[in-house]
Amino acid sequence: MGARLTGVVLFAALLTLALAHLALAVGLVRRGAWGRGLLALALPPLAPWWGWQAGMRRRSAAWGVALAVYVLGVLFAAGPWSGR
Repeated sequence: MGARLTGVVLFAALLTLALAHLALAVGLVRRGAWGRGLLALALPPLAPWWGWQAGMRRRSAAWGVALAVYVLGVLFAAGPWSGR
């Protein structure tokens, strides 16, 4: 996989992660959990956890998948096969 494609995948994963995180925090606030919504913005791992408990399963799953893709992309880009 080329450097350009790796960069595009990392950008897309990070953007998806940020949007899913924002959607989870806003969803928590709209469901009346103001404290959890605001705290989820400061402590990112709490957003999918509380979102899952609040029934926002797709958003929580999107957050987790985006994080996994981003982490794997970074590991791939920094690995010995990256050509550096």
